Amino acid sequence: MISSTQVRPGMVIKFNGELYSIFSMSHRTPGNLRGFVQVKMRNLRNGSMNEHRFSSEDKVEKAMMDEQKMEYMYRDGEFYYFMNTADYEQVQLSAEFLGDAANYLIDNLPVTVTFYDGRPISVEPPPTVDLLIIETEPSLKGASVSNVGKQAKLETGMMVTVPQFISQGEKIRVNTAEGTYMERA
Repeated sequence: MISSTQVRPGMVIKFNGELYSIFSMSHRTPGNLRGFVQVKMRNLRNGSMNEHRFSSEDKVEKAMMDEQKMEYMYRDGEFYYFMNTADYEQVQLSAEFLGDAANYLIDNLPVTVTFYDGRPISVEPPPTVDLLIIETEPSLKGASVSNVGKQAKLETGMMVTVPQFISQGEKIRVNTAEGTYMERA
């Protein structure tokens, strides 16, 4: 059992007797209320998408699966290709299957692919990924004292909010659990 705040995209949990793959999660602490974790997850049996709100104190059962360290190789249209670094076996997964994890995939990125009964169930990227900014507004001088952000498009196509002093062509570190800017890389 793990705390609901430790749930990450790509992780597989057992909830109400069913296996679910976590697509996205956000930890929220509204004003004077207790914190909670909002999770979007896919039922692995029937493929339906569900949203659930866990209390921060809730415990979640992580499903026991066969986890293999793999390396993201490349994208070919709708499919992403991964290679097992131990035996060089390759796995092909669709963009729909990957969900939000596709936003963090860059060449040679080590990921954890989870298998259940010999089938890939989920892909879990590392906790942080360094990504290149390919498009954003010009940076402002002296903007380091402001906490106002601006939108930036990353090399994977993902959009994140970054501080005003960040400029195009820089690499930034992104938190893969929340999809947020952390720091310059």
